[in-house]
Amino acid sequence: MSDLSKVVVITGAGSGMGRATAMMLAAQGASVMLGGRREAALASVAAAITEAGGRVLYRPTDVTSRGAVAALVDAACDAFGRLDVIVNNAGIAPLSRFDALQVEEWDAMIDVNLRGVLHGIAAALPVFGRQKSGHVINVISTAGLRIVPTMGVYAATKNAVRTLTEALRQEAGPHLRVTEISPGMTQSDFLTSITDETLRRDMEAQAATLAMPADAVARAICFAIEQPSDVEIGSLVIRPTAQG
Repeated sequence: MSDLSKVVVITGAGSGMGRATAMMLAAQGASVMLGGRREAALASVAAAITEAGGRVLYRPTDVTSRGAVAALVDAACDAFGRLDVIVNNAGIAPLSRFDALQVEEWDAMIDVNLRGVLHGIAAALPVFGRQKSGHVINVISTAGLRIVPTMGVYAATKNAVRTLTEALRQEAGPHLRVTEISPGMTQSDFLTSITDETLRRDMEAQAATLAMPADAVARAICFAIEQPSDVEIGSLVIRPTAQG
């Protein structure tokens, strides 16, 4: 197992892909700062990492607040002395058809999935600029690669992040690495935000037979981070082998 002795901020770290990534990075020597809305969930992840001998801190964070994300990054720098990687992972998916007119849910996805990533970038870039090093990792989705009904707004937010990630990569220069990770269906509590009960049950049934473990995504993130500083993994798509 490689030694990833880096300082990493992870949003959406209380469960699913964020939790798996935090656990895996800490096991490989990283110091991790966990952000998320649910303090109890963050505390549980932090306790597991501490028990395994890892270095971890956490801070309740709503990524829709620019100040909250900035405070998360500042806390990591204060505690660990620097910031090497930010993993913008927080996301929600209250899927629905357009004619259901769940406009508040559309707004929430824009705020978390898109604005939250921008807040992470805005918080990390000044630190990376001072250090002349850093790595932005944005967790996107295969939903933006294959458009299907009920996922219109969700896929739109993810494709917006795909666009800004590529623009940031082109602007980044020789010291900043930028990576997009696009997971397919993954085991998590991700589907609990779907308010349409029939759709949620259908998606949960599909996930039960198809979804890959969250560790699959964590391994991809670790792979991107562990490359030499002059090597950038621009894009990775990770999906269950059986996913169409």
